[in-house]
Amino acid sequence: MKVRPLGDKILVKRVEAAGKTKSGIFLPETAKEKPQEATVVAVGDGKLLENGKRAEFQVKKGDKVLIGKWGGTELKIEGEEMLVLAEDEVLAVLD
Repeated sequence: MKVRPLGDKILVKRVEAAGKTKSGIFLPETAKEKPQEATVVAVGDGKLLENGKRAEFQVKKGDKVLIGKWGGTELKIEGEEMLVLAEDEVLAVLD
């Protein structure tokens, strides 16, 4: 199934949460924090401006981005957890 975000929305996939600490202690699923790093999977058409044109995105497919822990809407697509959020919820692009 393909998902195409609308307007200024983007579809991202969070990176996997660390399974163990730096000292080697393995963490159970309940102790893992939501990672704030994600990869952009798809982008919408852009925000509709007052003049009828669409604003260009500052992110593109494949970008690694920094997102807030609690933003967006979580969904499962073919067993993979994804997140749909507005472009302005992206905090930074990671190089």
